[in-house]
Amino acid sequence: MTIEIKRCEHEDLLLLQQIGIETFRETFGDQNSPENLKAYLDQAFDLRRLEKEMSNPRSEFHFLDVDGDAAGYLKLNFDDAQTEEMGEDAMEIERIYIRNPFQKRGLGRLLIDKATAIAADRHKKKIWLGVWEKNDGAIAFYQKIGFVRTGAHAFYMGDEEQVDIIMAKTIL
Repeated sequence: MTIEIKRCEHEDLLLLQQIGIETFRETFGDQNSPENLKAYLDQAFDLRRLEKEMSNPRSEFHFLDVDGDAAGYLKLNFDDAQTEEMGEDAMEIERIYIRNPFQKRGLGRLLIDKATAIAADRHKKKIWLGVWEKNDGAIAFYQKIGFVRTGAHAFYMGDEEQVDIIMAKTIL
């Protein structure tokens, strides 16, 4: 298995959008109303929004390729691009998406390792993320690799307010 993690470029926007919609729908589609899911997908993965996010110098997108196939991606936020005020010594993992055919292969851990290396290169002291309180598998995974619950925040799926658990890990 050949694995490569590479920075996304502007010409990758359509693939980024496709993977985002596909993985989000597969992961959360059965647990949310079709109307709320559609509203969220239309908003979060709008091409203009993705282009703006990709153009932000304080955000980075990285593709995960496995044997030449796009298996998923990672979105990182620094400084004021973070979705919560966490300070300049923190880095947010806003998205870590892996397509279903590539799950359960240790690829999530590779993306976390990549995020940790980037954070260390930027002299960040902690990494953090938000995970839906009902996503037990992801919560268990993050706990297993050293993340701890530090809080919670509201997340909107369409017009439904949900809760994301904030989890963090000290890296330095």
